[in-house]
Formats: sequence, C-alpha cells, structure tokens
Amino acid sequence: MPKPLPGNSALLRFLTCGSVDDGKSTLIGRLLYDTKRILADQMVALEKDSRRFGTTGPDLDLALLVDGLEAEREQGITIDVAYRYFATDRRSFIVADTPGHEQYTRNMATGASTADLAILLVDARHGIMTQTRRHAFIANLLGVRHLVLAVNKIDLVGYDQARFDQVAASFEEMASGFGFASVRAIPISARYGDNVTEASEQLAWYGGPTLLAHLEQVDLVDASAASGQPFRMPVQWVNRPDLDFRGYSGTVASGCIRPGDPIVVAGSGRESRVARIVTMDGDLARAGAGDAVTLTLADELDISRGDVFAQPDARPEVSDQFAARIVWMDDAPLLPGRSYLLKLGTRTVTASVSTLKHKVDINTYDRLAAKELRLNEIGTCNLSLASPIAFDPYEQSRTMGAFILIDRLTNRTAGAGMIKFGLRRATNIHRQATSVSKQARAAQNRQKPCVLWFTGLSGSGKSSISDLVERALHAQGHRTYLLDGDNIRHGLSRDLGFSQPSRVENIRRVGEVTKLFVDAGLIVLASFISPFRAERRMVRDMLEPGEFIEVFVDTPLEICKARDPKGLYRKALAGEITNFTGVDSPYEAPEQPELLLEGGAFEPASLAERVLDLLRVRGVIGSE
Repeated sequence: MPKPLPGNSALLRFLTCGSVDDGKSTLIGRLLYDTKRILADQMVALEKDSRRFGTTGPDLDLALLVDGLEAEREQGITIDVAYRYFATDRRSFIVADTPGHEQYTRNMATGASTADLAILLVDARHGIMTQTRRHAFIANLLGVRHLVLAVNKIDLVGYDQARFDQVAASFEEMASGFGFASVRAIPISARYGDNVTEASEQLAWYGGPTLLAHLEQVDLVDASAASGQPFRMPVQWVNRPDLDFRGYSGTVASGCIRPGDPIVVAGSGRESRVARIVTMDGDLARAGAGDAVTLTLADELDISRGDVFAQPDARPEVSDQFAARIVWMDDAPLLPGRSYLLKLGTRTVTASVSTLKHKVDINTYDRLAAKELRLNEIGTCNLSLASPIAFDPYEQSRTMGAFILIDRLTNRTAGAGMIKFGLRRATNIHRQATSVSKQARAAQNRQKPCVLWFTGLSGSGKSSISDLVERALHAQGHRTYLLDGDNIRHGLSRDLGFSQPSRVENIRRVGEVTKLFVDAGLIVLASFISPFRAERRMVRDMLEPGEFIEVFVDTPLEICKARDPKGLYRKALAGEITNFTGVDSPYEAPEQPELLLEGGAFEPASLAERVLDLLRVRGVIGSE
C-alpha cells in the first residue's frame, strides 16, 4: 500500500458494488489511471490485454486493471473480490471491487464487512435494479456508514440531467429507511472520466463535487469509534515459548489497555491485571484497537484460544442464545434445527437456528414468513449454541458482533451473521444438578448405555432388524427402548410434515429424546430413514464418544420398491406423495457407519445377530 502522504486524513476503506456491467471495475481502473497509480509495466500489460480481452474498441479497457482472473477477463465480469490501494495528496484508500452477479453476493458481503463507504453503481439507462436493492440492503446491514450512488454511463443518455434526477429520486425513496450517515448521488462516466477525478463540461448542470473529491472529504469520525469503546481482545494464541513465559496473543478489537489495568476473562469471570504488553519491537505503554499484542497477567488463570479479555466494568454479554441477521451464502438451504459450526472471532462452537423469524423480500424489504433460507437470501433468526460465548451487538462492534456459519460436512462458509441482541431467557435458565448419575444408572442396569441408530431407505428392513435386536436384548434382561419413525410421527412429531426442514426438526427432536434415554442408562434403538448426514452427525454430537452406533441397512432401492410394505413407493411414483426419500427426495448414505448390513442379501435374523455381536465386542452387553 502506498505510504500516507503529508496531510492525508484517515484511511478510507470503500467498495464498489451494484448490478452486472454497471462499470465497477472500470471505475476503479479510472481512479487508478487518473491518479497516476499505474506503473509502466502495468501500462504495457494493460495495452496488451485491452487488445486481447478489451470491450472498449481501440481504447484502453481500464476494467482489466482489477479483473485479474482469466475467467473474469474472458467473460468481462468480476467474480472474486479484488483489493487495490492508492493515495492522493489528501487521503489513502483501500478499495474492494466486488462482483455484481447474484451468485457472488457472498463476495460482495465480504467486501462490505470492513468498508467505511460503498459506491453503489447504477447504469443510467436501466436505473435501480434488483441487485442494486440487494447490495444497498447488505451494505446497510453490515454497518457501512456512507454511501455514494454513482449514476454511471451518463454519457449513454446524453448527459441528461432529468434522467440523473429521476434515478437519484428513485434511490432516495428506496433507501429512506436505511441508517447511512450520508448518501450522495453523483453522475459519472467511468469510461471517459467525466466527473470521476475532474469536473466535466458535459455535466455543467451538476454543482456537487467529483467522485474523488467526495471520497477525500468524507468525514470518518465514526471510524475511530472503536478506540472509545470498552476494551475487548479475543485470545488467538496462548504464547508459551518456555517455562518462564506465558502470554496471551491477539488483536485488540476495541478500547485500549495499559500495564496495571484490571482485566476480566469474559466467559469465566476471573479477574487479573495486565503485567506487560509485549510485541516483537519491545513492550508497549499502551495498546489500542487494531494492535496485535501479547498480554501477560499478574495472576495464573485458565485461559485458552477463544476466550475474550474485557474491561471489568463494561463486560460483553455472555450467552448461548441470541438473535441475529443472516446472509445465506450456500447452495444448500439454511434449515432450522440443522447443526452448523459458528465462528465468532477466535471461538468456534456448534450452533443451530432454533427459530427462523422471517426473511426479507429484497424488492420491497417486506418481512416474509419462511421455513428456510436459500442462496443469497437474508433473514432474521434465533440461534442456540452448544456453549456460551462472549459477544457485543454488531451495531456496537463489528469484530465482536459478526460471525460465520460453517457447514460441518463440507467445511464451506455457509452464512454470515450479525448479532442483534442476546436472548434474556438464556441467562435465566440453569441446569439442575441431580444426585443419580448416568454411570450409576448404567451400573444398576449392568449394561453400557448407547444408541443404535438404524438408517436406510423405506423398506430396507430397519424396523424388522431393530425389533429383533430389542427382543433378544430384552430376553437377556437388558433395559431397552425402541424409537420407530412411524410411531414418533403419531405423537412427538405429529405436527411435522416431510419437507426438508420438517425432516431436520424431526431428527432433532428424536436426538434430544435419545439423549435423555441414554442418560437413563438404557440401550436405545432408533429406526429412522434420517436421510441427511448432517442430522445424523448432529445426534452423534449430542452424545458422549462411543455412545452413538450408526447401523446402515444398505438395501438397494429396487428391492425396497419391490417390497413396498406400506404401498408408499407406489403412491410416490404416482405423484400422490411428495418429498419421498428415494423417489423425489435424496438419501445421503453414511460414509463410515459403525456397522453396514446388506439388507437385500441376508435374512433379518442373521443381520440382527450381527448387531448383537457388535454390542458384545464394544462391551455394551456381556458375552452370554
């Protein structure tokens, strides 16, 4: 990044966004070109690339300065987020060029997450588009403070003031409910440079600043707010190079700290004082927001990665439930009840959406009822976490209030979230300790409690095999309980259908029941199609290691159809039943089950005996 020049004001981070082909990359290229931030070898490469990939005839295609991927140049679009750095005599800039295609909305959200200002480009010919609305909404959602509506390609409408006024008025009406600190509409032609860095004679009717002049003048008084907020520092690493040193490394998220200041570990509530602020360049007398430091404490405390240091008289909230807004970024929909990994700062915990309150209609900004969030949709929901974490609302702290949701099977980032507030009920409910433990109940039953989870297609033989296994265990004096999918649907899950969200919720409920039965010391047999790996993994994670035994009854689909004991395949194939697993709804076979049973090759009795053999080998039951 260029070194700040004398007289520079605060560094401005901004992004360009808007619909496809509205000129985002061209605008950044124009800014770099007009501010003379293109090196000689870059100019030679640009001239060569313009002849090969350019879309502007004999002129330089300035968009190629930031469209660095081969696919971007071939298609003439932006795919990834491209960051560029430049400076003028008045300010230094970091600009993020974000994609306009709807499928890359996640990349736009990435660029907006650290931006102070958004330049929202609109093609003067087309006006406000759906993606314009979406990007404006996301920019506001992610806390971007300032917005510029750049009405681009004004040359293609003859530099018409009436058209500019019309587009600006439409946007002003659309954005009236947003919370931007400032909104400025500026007419420009990125291709020809009109009103980008220099005023244009063609736009003599426009009396405002050029785009660059406005960027140089934007007041970032709010950008320094993190320094005045309460102290927060997530612990990234316990620094222990030798026996004589123990420090806690991380980046100060907000506030400031000095040696001798009191400090608290937000999760545990344990307090101490800062002994030293250590860096590679020596100890500091003060550390503020953005500083990467190592703190040593006056006392020995149990601290690990993910803990948060805070100011004792202004602590963050600590809870395992909160309300949040989520931008969904995965092809697979967000489903309430499904287990995800939630990463906030340096802390990662298991989490699920307990309630999806609504999603947003991006055209009207109305709140709509929803059972799931699909790719690029935005909604508000309540989340439940496996363990409490420390956080601040996003509007107070981007660092302490922003999180991502990760798909547990693919490790893809599935969603980005902004915390609104903690749920008060989470702090008023506490677990009641009981005198009789799971181990005591198991000892009395003379067995090792566990869950035998039978999964497979309808008609695979799950229910028959699990029934034979329970009969054998009961005859041997073991305490068991069999949970069957159809029986559960008559009571606990009678309110649920067979859509994907309902299937997820059904298995979540069953998982909670199996956990209670295992705690009671029982051997639980659960026979459910349970078609999704994520939900079977969720139930496994509810239990202690070794307590979940997955039994995959692998019967070919054709055999299941031929058996069709309840006539369901016939109805599904006739279109009388929808969302039927194996017909119009997928089944995700287990990848590493504890036991695989070939349901089409052997009789149920012999397969049940194999299950009993596995229980003996694992010490669940004796060898009688």
